[in-house]
Amino acid sequence: MEDLEGLKQISDYPFLNRNMDVKTKYKAKKIKAVFFDIDETLRIKETGYMPESITYVFEQLKSKGILTGIASGRAIYGVVEDIRALKPDVFVTINGACILDKKGEIVYKDPVNPELVKDYVAWCKEKGIAYGFAGSDTAVVSERSQLVDDAIIPVYGPGLVDPDYHLSNDVYLMWTFADNNAELVLPENLESDLRLVPWHPHSSDVIREGISKASGVAHVLEKEGLKPENVLVFGDELNDMELFDYAGLAVAMGVSHPELQKKADFITKKVEEDGILYALEELGLVEKQLNFPQVDLSSIEGPVATIKTNHGDMKIKLFPEHAPKTVANFVALAKDGYYDGIIFHRIIKDFMIQGGDPTGTGMGGQSIYGDSFEDEFSDELYNVRGALSMANAGPNTNGSQFFIVQNDKIPYAQKELERGGWPAPIAELYAAKGGTPHLDRRHTVFGQLMDEASYQVLDAIAGVQTGAQDKPVEDVVIETIEVAD
Repeated sequence: MEDLEGLKQISDYPFLNRNMDVKTKYKAKKIKAVFFDIDETLRIKETGYMPESITYVFEQLKSKGILTGIASGRAIYGVVEDIRALKPDVFVTINGACILDKKGEIVYKDPVNPELVKDYVAWCKEKGIAYGFAGSDTAVVSERSQLVDDAIIPVYGPGLVDPDYHLSNDVYLMWTFADNNAELVLPENLESDLRLVPWHPHSSDVIREGISKASGVAHVLEKEGLKPENVLVFGDELNDMELFDYAGLAVAMGVSHPELQKKADFITKKVEEDGILYALEELGLVEKQLNFPQVDLSSIEGPVATIKTNHGDMKIKLFPEHAPKTVANFVALAKDGYYDGIIFHRIIKDFMIQGGDPTGTGMGGQSIYGDSFEDEFSDELYNVRGALSMANAGPNTNGSQFFIVQNDKIPYAQKELERGGWPAPIAELYAAKGGTPHLDRRHTVFGQLMDEASYQVLDAIAGVQTGAQDKPVEDVVIETIEVAD
């Protein structure tokens, strides 16, 4: 390949994830409480989907003695049953204006001054817009319309219609409902006491200055004898801004508002991608749930590479979630024709077959990143028989060369491997199928042969006659590598 410049944009490959830095992981050591927003954080509002991993997260945090809390703009009557079933220790609701314990009993409340509510209602009437209230036990709207329903029903249901509710009931928060909601600006007589926080295209929370999720969490911490540095928060929207400023550690979801992302210590994956579990595993606050794709390839989605050789084809499932830079490198080189016509220059029967060097000497090859790049070791991938791994000249020296493990026998029993630290499913796979366990944590595994026909081709290549430096007497040629995304 003559020109690699067009392949060096890592952003072209969506499976390259942001890495968590050492400073962020250090902050996690002080965490004694974790607070979660609900919508687009624990669950998807539109569909109600909540990953099964969320239950595991709460169980893990509680087992470690870490306080769990909900910090939401919702009132408690808007907290759906699947969230309540998680049994958090505390609910900070209505953007900090009302706090409840795990039994649902109110332990703190701070309603809006009635005169301020009256002034707010007068402004809404002057502007000709609908309004609403979060009361202690119900949501209330001034009128019923499609615009109001689109905003309020997904969270609270239809709600009570009573434009004068505030005259005889406590109000903890107000709402605007308007076509031009993003353009609304509070008048001078309200702007010093209230602020608008958009949460829907046609609605904003109307919150008192000084009242926020952060003020509610601060009240909880004071009671628990904790400090802000002891708190980790998850959120996605503008009503989490004060909380992100307050907490010692803040994680934004993958779909978060851009302004919130600027304040985050880490931006994790989306809800449907188990973003909360991923972040907490990276922080070391929950135990990693390990899955071993090489044990059951049929359960894994991902790109498939077909290495076409003059001895037959080998189909390989690639693992971009586990080795993103390595897979990106291999896929880009393959699609650019870099491997076309290159030989397997080193073949050792009962060990492996190695290729990917355009010079055919074992001394050449270049990655899409220009220089060599770092190893990507995964707790879930191993050099079992049929594994596709990166060849290297030592730590973090990956380029274009790769090998496929061919060895079908190992001198160790399964229990010996388990005692040596290998996970039981992998130890069993090694014992049954073979591999090269001594290469684990030395070479990046990023793919696995998929079918018996591919193993037959692998064994046929491994059986060719070789000469000096284990080079085949007759060339074993990679005709091309096709990748199906």
